[in-house]
Formats: sequence, C-alpha cells, structure tokens
Amino acid sequence: MKLFVDTGDLDEVKKAAEWGVIDGVTTNPTLIAKTGKPFKEVVLKICELMPEGAISAEVVATDYDTMLKEALEISSWNPQIVVKVPLIENGIKLVSTLTDKGIRTNVTLVFSVSQALMAAKAGATYISNFVGRVDDNGADGMDAVRDTVDMVNTYGFDSEVLVASVRHPLHVLESIRAGAHVATMPLKTLEMMFKHPMTDSGLERFLADWNKAGLSIF
Repeated sequence: MKLFVDTGDLDEVKKAAEWGVIDGVTTNPTLIAKTGKPFKEVVLKICELMPEGAISAEVVATDYDTMLKEALEISSWNPQIVVKVPLIENGIKLVSTLTDKGIRTNVTLVFSVSQALMAAKAGATYISNFVGRVDDNGADGMDAVRDTVDMVNTYGFDSEVLVASVRHPLHVLESIRAGAHVATMPLKTLEMMFKHPMTDSGLERFLADWNKAGLSIF
C-alpha cells in the first residue's frame, strides 16, 4: 500500500521524504492557506522535496469552465502533479475531460460508494474516501472504503482507492485489511506508526547489555 503525507508544510514534507518510504503528498486549500505562501510556490517546492512522488493540488473553482482553466494551469507546473477535484457534478465532468487529456486526477470529498462509482467511471486516478470525518458523525468510515475497493476490483476500474482523513494507525491497519491502494495522513499520524512500547523496551535492553559489555563496532 502506498503512503502519502497530507500537508502543505514544507518542513513536514522534507522530514517524511527523508524516510524513503513515502510515495506522495496530498494538499488541499486549507493546508495551503495555512502556509501563508503562494500556491504555486508551495506545490513546486513539494515536488522538489519529493521528486518521485505523486503530488495532489486542488482546484478551487466550482463552475466547469474555471475549474478546467485552473486544472490545466496546475497540471502544467510539473508532471508529478495530480489535479485534485471535489466530487460535485462539474467536478466529475472535469475529471472526464482531464482523463481524455491524459491528466491524472484525485477525486476528493468522497463519502459513499455511489459517489466513488461516479469518480471511477469518469476515470479518476485516485478516489479519496474520507473515514475520520464519517467516524466523527457516528458511522464507520471504513465501510465505504471496503465497498469501494470491492467495486473497483469487481468491475476492473483503473482507479486507486485512497483512504483520506486518517486519524490513527488503526485506520491504516483497516485500510490494509480492506485492500485499499493508498492511505494519506498528517505527519503526526505517520510518526505514530513507528511507535510500539515493546520496541522501546527491547531497544533499551539491547543497548544496556551492549554498553555493559563494553563493546564497540569500530
């Protein structure tokens, strides 16, 4: 499964990239706005920090003609860029157009399988199923993820199911069990994936025994 970091913070992208295991970056208007920097500047710097990654950058218009202009502009900045599009009627129309042009897309704000079906049929590269926000409203966000993975596999769509709004490592585990293709999450959630108390205690014992014995590698 691919791992993306969900951020607009360049320091966070740099840190995640240094691990050598992150496959891309997702951004959204809120994350970009938090940086206080120009959109294009941030996106291109992210591409530079993660040269092999898929970098999602979102259109902000909601009328089709303006969305198309924005999408063509954004996609022209760097071949790594995946145009992020909200799941609205004009968004699906846009995805169909971009697919015909060979431009990769990430359809965002997907909460149901019926929405995911529309995205898949339009040719979305990634279908971003949100889980945390669904959990916040008393339902199980992973239900739609599992059903979307089944749908993609059953009908042979080329889209990859991207689990978004990931809040904790359990969401990642559930994404793996569901057969999702990608999970995107904040840096702090990725950092949590390194942690286990038995790892900490085991390392502490190894180092104590090594030091007690007075050993050295060099």
